[in-house]
Amino acid sequence: MKALFFAGAASFLAAPALAGPYVNIESNSGFVGSDYSSSVLETHVGYEGDLGGSAAWYVQGGPCCSAPNGDDTTTELSGKIGASVGLPERLSAYGEVAAITSEEIDFDADLNVGVKAGLTFRF
Repeated sequence: MKALFFAGAASFLAAPALAGPYVNIESNSGFVGSDYSSSVLETHVGYEGDLGGSAAWYVQGGPCCSAPNGDDTTTELSGKIGASVGLPERLSAYGEVAAITSEEIDFDADLNVGVKAGLTFRF
């Protein structure tokens, strides 16, 4: 389940154009070969802002539904915080930390945490 969530979390990478609140609904499904394993539907409310120059940040969170193949669907909490910065010559860098609860909305449960970083080159 952890691998599915963090493999699919890569879709929110773009730097924000305007500062302020937003809603992000994202669905990630996982497969092993052609076998479906599970899906996660995140319904986040977030806020993004400018860090000056070509840098920006965001934070978002809210409930998510986890639907593993053959198991009951559970409601969990998830969130993300990240930033991006434009670099010279059409290059930008980004980073994100994402977390999701491992039990049905249980604040005492361990969090599944993922960290990602990358570079984007625009042609």
